[in-house]
Amino acid sequence: MSKSITWVGLDVHKSFFNVAVLDSSKGPLLEWRMEHTKAKVKKLARTLTKLADGAEIRVCYEAGPCGWAPKRLLEETVPMVCEVVAPSLIPIKPGDRVKTDRRDAKKLAEFLRAGLLTEATPPTENQEAVRDLVRQRETSTSDLGRARHRLGKFLIRRQLSHGGKNWSHAHMQWLNSLTFENPADTLVFRDLYDQVEHQTQRKEQLTRALEEISTHEPYRDPVGWLRCFRGIDTVTAITIVAELFDFERFDSARKLMGYLGLTPSEHTSGKERRGSITKTGNGHVRRVLVESAHHSGNPFRISHALKTRRTNQAPEIIALADRAMRRQHRVFWRLMNRGKHRNVAVTACARELAGFIWALLHPQLGVMAN
Repeated sequence: MSKSITWVGLDVHKSFFNVAVLDSSKGPLLEWRMEHTKAKVKKLARTLTKLADGAEIRVCYEAGPCGWAPKRLLEETVPMVCEVVAPSLIPIKPGDRVKTDRRDAKKLAEFLRAGLLTEATPPTENQEAVRDLVRQRETSTSDLGRARHRLGKFLIRRQLSHGGKNWSHAHMQWLNSLTFENPADTLVFRDLYDQVEHQTQRKEQLTRALEEISTHEPYRDPVGWLRCFRGIDTVTAITIVAELFDFERFDSARKLMGYLGLTPSEHTSGKERRGSITKTGNGHVRRVLVESAHHSGNPFRISHALKTRRTNQAPEIIALADRAMRRQHRVFWRLMNRGKHRNVAVTACARELAGFIWALLHPQLGVMAN
């Protein structure tokens, strides 16, 4: 019985797989294409078991729209390790200009055997479901903004302006009072207005669902702790927890900052050159942290809303949140006084906030670690 490892690269598409199989002795390469169905994926798992002849099986494919379902199905069918790898971290040869599904599967198998791939941490099915809900709520916010923008531009073309704050209660009353002489304008206005109402209701419904989930385990405690920070309420807190879900994979705050793309890019060759942030990794968490960091320029103050959110929370959590608030304020004004753009200062404060969040939520090293 062979004790080698069988390495398998999969180029996964919605309707088919390309499969490439190697072994550790650099033996003959096996390649084929198969349909992407549950039955075929299970059959692939059994086929790989026969080819391995008792050896360990290690499979990989790129993270993409097919998600984690192929990994779970393969590992449930037979004992094997299936890694979903980060596409942005796959090595690329500068002179390689030919890309096909077959070559991609072969490269994945070869890179996996060489240890050159980086696995994306897999969420559980429940974690993935909550994360999808968070992203759907984020999508609804974007859709609402587009619907409002279309309605606003229509009114500008008709030279109609409220003059007050848009989308306030008074503004909505004004919209409901509008009439048009042209029937076509009436139809267009009603359709645009109905879209705004629909997207508003959709966002509110998804927000309520997230708030309900945040009151149950395992989200209740970390969401409550995060709400002690200035600029972080329920939706932002559950976004951070659902998107990152496993803080143990980050050995240090610097690694979390790098994963969120909040660290400066660097091109040092003889002379040190630093550029804008890398913007790699999870953009959803990076966005909400930057939004929260916009409060950093304000002086240290415990507002009534923040005081309410901190009710019944541990003193060490509140102390850490106060330290974060003071540090962000110092960092913001230090950079502003040096002539930096406000966005640069806010991004730096978001990076500081990521460090405090790591200190709070890391299971071994965090403030609330047992």
